[in-house]
Amino acid sequence: MPTLPLTVTILTRNERHNIADCIASVKALSSQIVVVDNASTDGTADIARAAGAEVHVTPDWPGFGPQKNRALSFATQPWVLSLDADERVTPELATEIATAIGSASHTGYRMPRLSQFLGHWVKHCGWYPDYVLRLFRREAGRFSDNLVHERVIVDGEIGTLTHHLLHYSYTEVRQVEDKVQRYARAGAREMSLRGKRVSALKPWINGGWAFVRTYVLRRGFLDGAAGAAIARMNARSAFLKYALLRRGEV
Repeated sequence: MPTLPLTVTILTRNERHNIADCIASVKALSSQIVVVDNASTDGTADIARAAGAEVHVTPDWPGFGPQKNRALSFATQPWVLSLDADERVTPELATEIATAIGSASHTGYRMPRLSQFLGHWVKHCGWYPDYVLRLFRREAGRFSDNLVHERVIVDGEIGTLTHHLLHYSYTEVRQVEDKVQRYARAGAREMSLRGKRVSALKPWINGGWAFVRTYVLRRGFLDGAAGAAIARMNARSAFLKYALLRRGEV
């Protein structure tokens, strides 16, 4: 496949087990691979450089949206593909991306993401099809400033690709707990900055609702043990976010 006028941007923080495979999945596709590393201590930056990426190390963490905009500022190509280190572009998706860039019929493209949770491909729980907008024209796209759950803002029409972006989200329980803690604290901080206040019942109500929505309404029970684990994770994250806000621990 010929190299495309495409910059791939990747954020990292202690991703030594993921970064080489992520880069390998897009190396033949892109003209530039930018890794913005948040002061990893496990050699991630060195692995990324050895794999052919342009690496920028930043000691501060401004939040996901601002950090992705920082990565975007290093892009030199007309098109940008934003990835997480635990994501992989399949050969089929790479071909589809090349066709999309060649046709230039849209300003941005979303793609269906298929996630693996503790070794199980998840088809329910609200996780699939998880359409994510990741491919866009550099001059027409930017990220929102959200500390978590950032989104791409594109000035123009959005197309939809059909092949999967693979997401190896969690391989062990420790990673689940780490992310719950990190996202809950960031979410509480965002609500605090907006001046939001909550009652003592709010953590329990939202935590319980998150479990019911994931496991029952979004049919997480069809994903077996993985679905139950995801429902518990969502419930804990919702509970903790509002509990931290309630206690002022942001």
